[in-house]
Amino acid sequence: MQYQHQNVLGQPIDLPVGKVICIGQNYQDHIAEMNSKTAPDALFFLKPATALRHFSAPLSIPQDRGSVHNETEIAVLISKPLTAVTPEQVLDAVWGYSLALDLTLRDVQAELKKLGRPWDIAKGFDGACPVAGFVPAAQIADAQALTFSLDVNGERRQTGDARLMIRGIAQMISEMSDWFSLQPGDIVLTGTPAGVGPLIVGDQLKLTLDNYFSVQSQVSQSPALALRSGV
Repeated sequence: MQYQHQNVLGQPIDLPVGKVICIGQNYQDHIAEMNSKTAPDALFFLKPATALRHFSAPLSIPQDRGSVHNETEIAVLISKPLTAVTPEQVLDAVWGYSLALDLTLRDVQAELKKLGRPWDIAKGFDGACPVAGFVPAAQIADAQALTFSLDVNGERRQTGDARLMIRGIAQMISEMSDWFSLQPGDIVLTGTPAGVGPLIVGDQLKLTLDNYFSVQSQVSQSPALALRSGV
C-alpha cells in the first residue's frame, strides 16, 4: 500500500508525503553502545520519501545486505514551512507525534564509515522508515516528556524517554531548519536510545507510545528479493 500520513485511527492526514530528516547520536546511552565518535555539532541526515511505510503493514527488510537493525524513535510530523526558525517557533508547525523505526543496514554502514564515505544507502533504502499513526499535537501536553518502547517477540528491546535527549525536539528542529528548509508533510526523527539490534524475518514487533497507542507488525522478506530468488 502506498504510504500516506495517517492519524492513530488510521484516517488520512491532508498533508503531502515529504522527506525524513533525522538526528544521530541524540541519546548518550546509544552513543556508548555504538562506541561512536561525537562532535559539538549535531549529526543530521536524510531519508527519502520512498523510505516511508506504514508500521502496521508487514515490514520488508533486505536479506542480502547484511544485518538490519532497529532504531526506535519519536517521529514529528511538520505542518508548516520552517526555515531558519527559533526553537520557540517550532512547536506551532507540528501536526503531531508518533513512533518510527530508523531501519539501518548496519554492516553496510560500518563498511562505508571505514572508507570515509557517506552512508545514505544504509539509512535510505525502500522501506527504511516504518512509521505508526500520528497523535495530534493538541492531545499531547508535553512532547518532551514522552516515553516509548519496542518489544521484539514479546521481549523488551528498547525503552526511551524524551527527557533524556541531548537536544530537545524544538531545539533540534530549529537547528535542522538552518540547514534544510522543512516543508509541510516532512517527518523529523529525533534519535534512538540504546537497544539497537538485528531484525530477522518472522520477528513480531510492538511499538508503544506510553499513554497513547500500541501497534504491532511483523518482519517479512523484501518483495524485490523474493522476485529475484524466484520465491
